[in-house]
Amino acid sequence: MKVRYLPDPVHFCTMTTEEIRENFLIESLFQPDSIEMVYSEADRAIVGSAVPVNQTLKLTSAKELRADYFCQRRELGVLNIGRSGTITVDGQKYKMTNLDCLYIGRGSKEILFASDDSANPAQFYLLSYPAHKEYPTSHIPLKQASPVHLGSVEESNKRTICKCVHPEGVKSCQLVMGFTFLEPGCVWNTMPAHTHERRTEVYMYFNMPEKARVFHFTGKPGETRHIAVANRQAVISPSWSIHSGVGTSAYTFCWGMGGENQDFDDMDHLIVEDIR
Repeated sequence: MKVRYLPDPVHFCTMTTEEIRENFLIESLFQPDSIEMVYSEADRAIVGSAVPVNQTLKLTSAKELRADYFCQRRELGVLNIGRSGTITVDGQKYKMTNLDCLYIGRGSKEILFASDDSANPAQFYLLSYPAHKEYPTSHIPLKQASPVHLGSVEESNKRTICKCVHPEGVKSCQLVMGFTFLEPGCVWNTMPAHTHERRTEVYMYFNMPEKARVFHFTGKPGETRHIAVANRQAVISPSWSIHSGVGTSAYTFCWGMGGENQDFDDMDHLIVEDIR
């Protein structure tokens, strides 16, 4: 497991492009027959992936967690961005098709990832935060995700937000998770931008052509930088940073939060004139 210690906003302003990428961008996800994990000290988030191709993959603890098993003191959200597969949690098997989500509660001991077809594997995106209470493991198929339609073609941001793990749906200790897809011809997300000093947020961009990029904006509103993000890469946004992006074509991104509260609408809204 790799460990990231994020800079403060003062240090952030002095960083080079490569230093910003090394600290905030996760490029190593979705390796075949591997579980990849990055531990961030920001709200102790763990961002990862599991891609079972020729074998079933078992999620185990790591020395950094000092735990007997991964979910001993943690909860986990999983989004399948690949083909069909299964996740088995303590003997209970969950069928996972494309864009199905699974919430795995604290105390779950054995977690196994498998694909139905090795030629077309499942690709599981993982996001985990510490948990102080147990909530039941729950499967959220795409058709049960709570959709919210926002934006317009005229503003190049017509999009649908699908909430998967949230207080009005599948409940968790602190994790809030879902995904947003943009309509063809629309490229902007979360603009005007916002911050929320009470929560870290992670964006993982996917469903992008190989040569496409999203220019993800990060930093305090008056001192922003951008990160060029490729398909199936993730960006960690600390509580003091905005998180917004514009792509060279339409895309989908998984968003996930953890921290002080779970109120989806708890945002410190900005206007475009605030952003520099």
